Amino acid sequence: MRIARFVVDAEPQYGLVEGEAENPQADSDDLEVVVLHGDPFFQGIQPTSTRHRLADVRLVAPIIPRSKIVGIGRNWADHASELGNAVPDSPQFFLKPNTSVVGPGEPVTLPAWSEQISYEAELAVVIGTICKDVPAERVDDVVFGYTVGNDLTARDAQKSDLQWARAKGFDGACPLGPWIETGLTSADTEDLGIRMELGGAVVQDGRTSDMVFGVKEIVSAVSQAFTLLPGDVILTGTPAGVGLVEGGQRTEATVEGIGTLTTLFRR
Repeated sequence: MRIARFVVDAEPQYGLVEGEAENPQADSDDLEVVVLHGDPFFQGIQPTSTRHRLADVRLVAPIIPRSKIVGIGRNWADHASELGNAVPDSPQFFLKPNTSVVGPGEPVTLPAWSEQISYEAELAVVIGTICKDVPAERVDDVVFGYTVGNDLTARDAQKSDLQWARAKGFDGACPLGPWIETGLTSADTEDLGIRMELGGAVVQDGRTSDMVFGVKEIVSAVSQAFTLLPGDVILTGTPAGVGLVEGGQRTEATVEGIGTLTTLFRR
């Protein structure tokens, strides 16, 4: 199932997206959204009798984490290499604030203090229940679903600052969407295609089978460091091919079996 958050009549709601298309910007006429009762993270997935054409509503970020977004750094050997970094022996963490989250199609204003904002297409894990010290074999029990992330990074600040908080956490630095796919298991995520297009040209093209650490290892490791809460998001890393964006450009990040996340940029 694909769980989305959307706005209609100025009221944000959760809904169940029905239809076959994966890109809501391009294929919204082929999709419908069934309104859910309440918050599915705490009340379960309860469809109502109300439905809308997806073209008639505005999708927003499928989740605004109440607690945190955890990023995994250098989790693809080719990406680590292109930036001149070694592959780590264990998952490396950084945090993004929830104020960095924007939804599909929402514009990101590039910060004035950076001239080097880079895109990173990523598989994102959405946690469904409070948990701590989760064994790898129990990861599926705590995952609500998966979405697409774009881990925007200010490369100049990443190099100059002692910590990555500014480089990774500025407003708009974490586009998420277009929805949360709940029908995948961790085993299903072991060989998914990840692609990024910039202005219609493919700039990243990889498969999750090339990740250094898979979803089970990542979620287990993160849960050893932090108590995870419903709605927390874990970004699993990006393949090689990262590059810079400018005002007026758009990116489209696609994860196979989940969907396409479009992000617009402005100065």
